[in-house]
Amino acid sequence: MAKNERNTENLVRDSLRELDYYELSNNIRVEEQKSTIESIKRLLKSGSKSKGGGAGSPEFIISNSEVPDFLLVFECKASNSDHESRLVLNFAEEHVEESEADTVKRLKRFAVDGVLHYASLLSKEFNVIAVAVSGETEKNLKISTYLHTKGAAKPKILVSKSNEEAIATILPWHDYIDHAIFDPAVRQARLDDLMGFARELHVFMRDHAKLTESEKPLLVSGTLIALRNPAFAASYGLQKVGALPGEWIKVIKEEINSAEIPQAKKENMAQPYASIAVHPELGKETKGYPKGVLHELIKLIHEKAAPFIAANDGLDILGQFYGEFLKYTGGDKKALGIVLTPRHITELFALLANVHKGSTVVDICAGTGGFLISAMSLMMRGAYTEHQRLRIKKDGLIGVEQQPNMFALAASNMILRGDGKANLFQGSCFDEAIAKAVKDKQPDVGLLNPPFSQGDVDLHELRFIQQMLSSLSPGGTGVAIVPMSCAIAPHPIREQLLAEHTLEAVMSMPTELFYPVGVVSCIMVFTAHMPHSRSAKKTWFGYWKDDGFVKTKHRGRVDLNGTWNEIRDHWVESFRNREVHAGTSVTQHVTAYDEWCAEAYMTTDYSRLTQDDFEKELKKYVVFHILNEGNVNEASNDEAE
Repeated sequence: MAKNERNTENLVRDSLRELDYYELSNNIRVEEQKSTIESIKRLLKSGSKSKGGGAGSPEFIISNSEVPDFLLVFECKASNSDHESRLVLNFAEEHVEESEADTVKRLKRFAVDGVLHYASLLSKEFNVIAVAVSGETEKNLKISTYLHTKGAAKPKILVSKSNEEAIATILPWHDYIDHAIFDPAVRQARLDDLMGFARELHVFMRDHAKLTESEKPLLVSGTLIALRNPAFAASYGLQKVGALPGEWIKVIKEEINSAEIPQAKKENMAQPYASIAVHPELGKETKGYPKGVLHELIKLIHEKAAPFIAANDGLDILGQFYGEFLKYTGGDKKALGIVLTPRHITELFALLANVHKGSTVVDICAGTGGFLISAMSLMMRGAYTEHQRLRIKKDGLIGVEQQPNMFALAASNMILRGDGKANLFQGSCFDEAIAKAVKDKQPDVGLLNPPFSQGDVDLHELRFIQQMLSSLSPGGTGVAIVPMSCAIAPHPIREQLLAEHTLEAVMSMPTELFYPVGVVSCIMVFTAHMPHSRSAKKTWFGYWKDDGFVKTKHRGRVDLNGTWNEIRDHWVESFRNREVHAGTSVTQHVTAYDEWCAEAYMTTDYSRLTQDDFEKELKKYVVFHILNEGNVNEASNDEAE
């Protein structure tokens, strides 16, 4: 049996060699039978026979320093009859009682049972891809692949992101990761880790670096760019305290200069980082950190943030940091007109606009690049040739951002992904030269979250929508998220919009979508350069008030129950098919003088109302009434004073 099992191991080893797992240059470490990594050794130590677990370790334990929160483990058996026990043929079933001796026998005999046992131990600190292999020849090789998300109670079958079929072959490392990161549980676990680190980093920067909230994300993005340089990544720990800031900005400038973008843009992008490099606290020794504050910051970012860049899952990493740091500005986010779009909404936009590998997408208020990153992720998923991928990188993404710091974040986001750098413009989207440059690229999709107008007539949100639509090719799709007041309050731009473009749909979004910023919003979808009056079709209105997200104390709004994917798919399907359902959607002919929201035209499906619904609405009304009464009293007191 031992000799036969070695044959299976040899087949796996040969496959790993063919897929370049043993290449020293790719940061992958393949270990057999045991690991030298302390955390892995510690976690596997708890799997002894005396505790009912299998002895020993998986045949192969594979890690990658670029994506340290993932492990790939293999368990091999010679015979297909030893591939899996009856107990795990459906591992989603409730626990079945068995003796300790039977458990030990099962875990030692069967490949799937054994590898899932190891995955359950390792998943306390890692996302684990567990592969069970049985058979002695390539012809009869049987392979089962599972994903045990960090902290999850049970594993699940790992499926292909393209066709949702179970993965039954040995894949390259990055393909495994590519499929795994699109699992909702993995995405949420990784986001939780990232946000936890952002909070940790905020505290460190506040206490030791004395950086402002706007400087913090720039230091993160600059460091991630610098760490792209292998020499810097290997040697920053050897730099003297006072010399490290100078080396940091030098490497950033080298990386920016090597990017394929015009020289003027390189200078604009480098300037915000240069101001941070001369910050007095970064070049000092400090108590507990003899190598200096900047060294400690680089070390933390290298270990805990850089790995997220390696996985191209559509996550706007710098945007997430920016949003987390922005929480500590003392509530002035709205005064700055900054409302960052939640990640699940940027993804929703790309789906509503039907973005595909041949799209050219523009965001004229790019911010940190969240919409462009979500669009790029969706476009790359459908790109099967290098030519298609190169077109997306070179011509498929266009962004405009006026604020220098935000432009630097957006550009660095693109540099870190190797995409879209040349088509980023710093300046106002209303600047004639920039507007012409954007229009010349003939974008067919526009995605937009404009800054709050704060009462500025010249910079009303509808003006940004008008500008976005003017940049699109005829028949292009424009999607924007704006305050609900844009949909219901009279405004002359509404008439101008419908004179030139068709209002396809408006969706009322969750009341606390932008929590902690209090703004009620809606999504508008337009077809560019097709006058609304000529379309003669009704506008579709959706009542999308429940996205399944729940407010939590430290994490904000999160998909706590894992329902977002199902809700998202239902919303997108309803929109694409223009489905009409009482209480959730309706179609209506509208003009510039009508209300553009579902609430104005929707009928209620009373058959679905329950006693709980009635009580919930009454409670909401009472709370609203009490809060409003308090505000009125405060206002009266202020006037009296």
